[in-house]
Amino acid sequence: MKKLSLITQSLALSCFLHLVTLANDNPLKVFILCGQSNMEGHAKISTFEALKMDPVTKPIYKQMVDSMGDPVTCEKVWISYFTGGRDNMGEGYGKLTAGYGSRRVPGEIGEKIGPEFTFGIYAQKALKESILIIKTAWGGKSLFKDFRPPSSKGETGEYYTKMVEEIRAGLDDFSSNAYELGGFIWMQGWNDMVSQEATACLLYTSDAADE
Repeated sequence: MKKLSLITQSLALSCFLHLVTLANDNPLKVFILCGQSNMEGHAKISTFEALKMDPVTKPIYKQMVDSMGDPVTCEKVWISYFTGGRDNMGEGYGKLTAGYGSRRVPGEIGEKIGPEFTFGIYAQKALKESILIIKTAWGGKSLFKDFRPPSSKGETGEYYTKMVEEIRAGLDDFSSNAYELGGFIWMQGWNDMVSQEATACLLYTSDAADE
């Protein structure tokens, strides 16, 4: 039964990538979004209504919902989102809409959003072309250890390795002339602040710049 489930998931992903490819005459614009809990996203869809109460955020709210007040689905933005705990990692994918924030089940649409939602909405509006977002995020991880890059000369972090593997796997499904890397966005939380060893090393700026 588990084997059948994996086969079904593989076929579904292949169909998803095929549809993304067919939708593009020009190279697909790819944006990579990575980080920990801030990138996962913990803003609940139920809080959207509050945005229209502030004149500053009301224009953003109007972009986030349709005429019925439901979260919009971006017709030209697709997302591949890899996340989950150590024994429960997986990928969710499809056209971008609300629900690609922090998830209990990686492959199931959730009730939260992260930066990907409004980023995708405004990127589609600005670029007017098809976009693929590859997002990897795990909460409660540090840059000092979990996401530590090889350029820091210490032990490469487990989640740095996972992040790179998932990004490469996502891009390997396309020929090199079928996509164009549009940008890389990193959002980190506060986990390094609770480690005296991490804060003493002052690696944040140098590691991020080197990578």
